[in-house]
Amino acid sequence: MRVLLHTPLKPPDSPTPSGDREMARGLARLLRRLGHRLVVPPLSRVATGVPPPEAHLALERRARLQAARLIAHWRALPAGHPERFDLWFTYHCYYRKPDWLGPIVTRALGIPYVLVEASHAPRRAQGPTRLGHRAVERALAAADLVLTVNPRDLAGVRARLRPGARQLRLPPFIDTAPFQAAPHAPPQVPGDPPVLLSVGMMRTRDKLESYKVLAQAFALLKDRKWRAVLVGDGPARGEVEALMAPLNEDGCERVRFAGAIPHADLPAFYGKADLYLWPAINEAYGMAFLEAQASGLPVVAGRTGGVPAVVADGITGLLTPIGDAAAFAAAVARLLDQPVERARLAAAASVRVAAHHDERAAAHALAAALKTLRGRALS
Repeated sequence: MRVLLHTPLKPPDSPTPSGDREMARGLARLLRRLGHRLVVPPLSRVATGVPPPEAHLALERRARLQAARLIAHWRALPAGHPERFDLWFTYHCYYRKPDWLGPIVTRALGIPYVLVEASHAPRRAQGPTRLGHRAVERALAAADLVLTVNPRDLAGVRARLRPGARQLRLPPFIDTAPFQAAPHAPPQVPGDPPVLLSVGMMRTRDKLESYKVLAQAFALLKDRKWRAVLVGDGPARGEVEALMAPLNEDGCERVRFAGAIPHADLPAFYGKADLYLWPAINEAYGMAFLEAQASGLPVVAGRTGGVPAVVADGITGLLTPIGDAAAFAAAVARLLDQPVERARLAAAASVRVAAHHDERAAAHALAAALKTLRGRALS
């Protein structure tokens, strides 16, 4: 089957690392693994980045013209042409970056429409976000199948689906092999401080808020031995460095900035760490949590969104109230003080991620989900 993979938020070939990019790449790998051919015609591309709400009306108008051109192009192609897709497959659709094209094109061409990781937020129905919100509702009403990645989105999405449409769960997934294969650090030299690792883009809004909680927690842990490595970069790096600066004032570099690291090099960083930390302010679920656990790292995270679905509290890590730096620091202190507990969580983490969040399991789930589309206009 020829599948048009549409990624309104961030395409798989984006140069900017993020969980959205890795999930888009993962879905592309799954579709190819299942024997489908990916089609990404230029007419299906949209501008990168998240536009301000005031630009949504112009975006909607342009999208209608773009969709009309794509429909005309598809109809002009002979049957069997490699650009004549049989299925429209959109990854990530929410009020700030909806799928403007999919509902129009699939209705005109009579082909199935699949959405992955769509969310519906009724509070966005008024004010400047209303146009993006309505676009999400049109997409949900047009979808034949919605694959929900974040359990938090289940109820809101279900309420907007038309009769006969299906909603199925697709747990977040990664290719666990590179992380499990990476060599782990040798046993610590006596007196060597544990290494605390965090991986996250350094940008404003929620990411910066997470770094603020992390800095506050580090300050509460200054009486213990540890070193922290922060992997990531972005426009807010200066602010993050300022947050961490007091921790390095005693002449000892307790917090090191590793900068942006190619995704292929991340397993080595996980392998050298003892504990993975991320406060997860408004995090959907966090791909890095899966990578860390696949590498055998216990996690301390904020309990928000879909994070409890990927980090099992008390089994693979510890979850704390969102934004509570004191509780976060207490959880980190507990695991710093109890290496046996760290080892127990680490062992369970790698086993659980391999069983429930590996690409192979996701491929089986996706194959079963796509079979439910039989009877629609599939070739």
